[in-house]
Amino acid sequence: MPVTPEVDVLVTRVPSPVGPSVPFHLVSKTYEGGAPLAEVVRSGFVEGSHRGSVVVLDANGETVAAAGDVTAPVFPRSANKPMQAIAMLRAGLRLTDPADVALVSASHAGEDFHLARVEALLRGAGLAESALRCPPDLPLDEAAREAVLRAGGGPTRARMNCSGKHTGMLLTCRAAGWPLDGYWRPEHPLQQRLRSAIEEFTGEEAAAVGVDGCGAPVLAVSLTGLAGAYLRLVSGEPGSVQRTVADAMRAYPEIVGGTRADDTRLMRGVHGALAKVGAEGVVAAALPGVGAVAVKIDDGAARARMPVLVSALRRLGVAAPVLDEFAELPLFGGGVPVGAVRPVW
Repeated sequence: MPVTPEVDVLVTRVPSPVGPSVPFHLVSKTYEGGAPLAEVVRSGFVEGSHRGSVVVLDANGETVAAAGDVTAPVFPRSANKPMQAIAMLRAGLRLTDPADVALVSASHAGEDFHLARVEALLRGAGLAESALRCPPDLPLDEAAREAVLRAGGGPTRARMNCSGKHTGMLLTCRAAGWPLDGYWRPEHPLQQRLRSAIEEFTGEEAAAVGVDGCGAPVLAVSLTGLAGAYLRLVSGEPGSVQRTVADAMRAYPEIVGGTRADDTRLMRGVHGALAKVGAEGVVAAALPGVGAVAVKIDDGAARARMPVLVSALRRLGVAAPVLDEFAELPLFGGGVPVGAVRPVW
């Protein structure tokens, strides 16, 4: 008796009112792993490599280059935050300062200006920091973290890099009349709205629901879907909710990341670029009228994602001094440069 082959899951991608569509494609049930994307060279000797997947879309959402498995679901981690912010605004969140829109889309570095903005939003809503369900943490930024420790401080919920998103979720629940209790659970009305927005903008049904590092749900979509979502954000009509989020992030890149964060530096250095990193080696970026890119490094190494992103952006004709800075990550020996992490794709 013949064995019926396992059928891939069809993901429906339809022309969308929110921006460019991406053609129909099949999404594998399981991520198959990526291709060699970067190598680690020390003193002229290749001592290691990083595998992963990357997709490049043109301004129409068509795939023009790819490596690895770009149609299977992965967890984009914090790269999903812009779509989550869109859902919050649609559900009634009202933020008069665009910098606060950037904050709820952020993985902030925990610098003083981030902390002050989180605390102000909570205070304005009559909420204590204890209402946040993200775990206590130290700042991501090394200088900010050292300053906290020198001052005798320690981990707090507001310093955690996702506290802006969690603050936005709390304020959205207040605006929509939803209970604050359990706002982080997948079945809560808030999280259902966030899921709908991610599925709308990626054009895919979430393949899996996990628990992110901050305790909130994280949804699995393909890199092609993720890149398409970012393209739709920057291609939205002025005044649309997706452009509101994209414009806020691009206007306040330091809020999105931090003074020294990779995505901040990219948005500051490439006019019109929208970019957001995610844990485990993820980054996505888009430029209106140019295209979009999404990257996943299989071993989660952050050091490889920006060189690979630069290689992908250059395939779209993007050029800027900041790309030269990110093109290779220097390696040191005895305090002096002796090699680099560089793309091979």
